[in-house]
Amino acid sequence: MTDSAAEARPPSIDSSRPHPARRYNYWLGGKDHFAADRESGDQIAAVMPSIRTAALANRAFLGRAARHIALQGVRQFLDIGTGIPAPGNTHEIVQAVDPRARIVYVDNDPLVLTHARALMSGTPGTITYLDADLRDPAAILDHKDLHALLDLTEPVGLLLVAVLHFVRDDEDPDGVVATLLDRLPAGSWVAASHATWEHTPAEVVAELQKSNRDGRFVPRDGDRFRALFDSRVQIAEPGVVSVADWHNDDPGRAPAADVMCNALVGRKR
Repeated sequence: MTDSAAEARPPSIDSSRPHPARRYNYWLGGKDHFAADRESGDQIAAVMPSIRTAALANRAFLGRAARHIALQGVRQFLDIGTGIPAPGNTHEIVQAVDPRARIVYVDNDPLVLTHARALMSGTPGTITYLDADLRDPAAILDHKDLHALLDLTEPVGLLLVAVLHFVRDDEDPDGVVATLLDRLPAGSWVAASHATWEHTPAEVVAELQKSNRDGRFVPRDGDRFRALFDSRVQIAEPGVVSVADWHNDDPGRAPAADVMCNALVGRKR
């Protein structure tokens, strides 16, 4: 979407402020972003030239992890922080394993909702979209549209890909994850990724912080990321690793220092 399309924008979309979903779409090479998203994305890319590589690595991890969970027999998925639809959406991955798989997408960007409505019209009865925020997990889990599609007495695949690092410490990320997992039955699976600066030079971190004045972006190291899940999830091999390394045999995959994002997949105890 270009700025010339301003008149067609839904009035609830604030195009003057960058949004993570639209900025991520920009890095992935999509077209659904505004000038503020591009400016923010370019500022980050100027300091971290590998940011587009990182975005693509996260997207590829989503596909591998969702397929892995579907191959464990899970047929319903809750994808929170889904972002703007792009090739390799969760429903495309898991419905290739079983066309009966059901998916609930969650995001808090009105532009995502605009695209999701079109997406849902092509797959009636198998996917739905909630305009909701990860920081209010109870509202997600209690939503009538979620319960119309998912049976929370049966295993669910919970996807939290590149979203937890937008939950600040004062917004209780541990409680957010605990609320979600406690409402899902044993045998459910979770796949998550989380930004980290543990491989990043201090001078680069200092520059990146200049684009994070509101503190909305909170990288956490691998140990802190693991701690969000450890008490409730049996983390599968190979454990907490770079998103580029999780079940990826490509010898040309990006190094952890370029991707700056960890991943894990695990089964609820």
